[in-house]
Amino acid sequence: MTARTRRVPEISRPDKVLFPDDGITKAELAGYYRTVARRMLPHLRERALMLERFPDGIGGHGFVQKDVPGHFPDWVHRVELPKEDGTVTYPIADDTATLVYLAGQACVTPHRFLSRADRPDHPDRMVFDLDPPGDDFAPVREAALALHGLLDELELPSLVMTTGSRGLHVVVALDRRDAFDDVRAFARAAADVLVARRPDRFTTEARKKARGDRLYLDVQRNAYAQTAVTPYAVRARPGAPVAAPLAWEDIEDPDLDARRWTLRGADALLARNPWRHPPRPRSLSRARTLLDALTA
Repeated sequence: MTARTRRVPEISRPDKVLFPDDGITKAELAGYYRTVARRMLPHLRERALMLERFPDGIGGHGFVQKDVPGHFPDWVHRVELPKEDGTVTYPIADDTATLVYLAGQACVTPHRFLSRADRPDHPDRMVFDLDPPGDDFAPVREAALALHGLLDELELPSLVMTTGSRGLHVVVALDRRDAFDDVRAFARAAADVLVARRPDRFTTEARKKARGDRLYLDVQRNAYAQTAVTPYAVRARPGAPVAAPLAWEDIEDPDLDARRWTLRGADALLARNPWRHPPRPRSLSRARTLLDALTA
């Protein structure tokens, strides 16, 4: 066992309440991340993070942090990546100690890059973000199942998860051959197929006024330096809902919503592991041929 795995970060002000409606403290948040670390870390390792922090609790002023502040300990891994006018030094959470330390810094939600740090412009994840156009969650389930069917037609196995906020993410593992622009173009073309099949139900229209009551098939996260919520991450909402991996059969449940699983339901969440055998990363080459045939 290495010194890194034995490290136990001290939590300052452990009794600080971060979720005032629920009495959830900083210590409880850190304890949750310690509990789910084994499941969560494979989705975080080697990935730059954007931290959503709430030093005064979720009822107070929160902020998003990218650059690692100077007071972070040396053992928190970092990666320096380019931006338009310079660079950003992002944190990386590749062990339990870092996850717990970030919780101690009132980081409620870590958001991850869709690429790994060694090839930041070549994603190994493609994400479709599905949020309801109103309060009814049924259109999200409908869109997820339609997208699942289309991706199967394109021979792209997919995973699905709640975001813990409003909707679902459908995720495809990629082999990193394509750059972000090409992945986003493919995702948009796939979304356009669904819109063509159900123009009354789905849209790729970015302007809210033009969507009406149709569900927006959002592919914009597929871009350099964009992030997506990490599986098992807590969201800054009352009840402390979490982003939960699902099985595709779960989507058929009419009672499903984005906030079904919560921090205090960690035991129930970990009792199931629908992503235990994830699909191998795929190339988009074959899928492009199949997609071209569908749109011919």
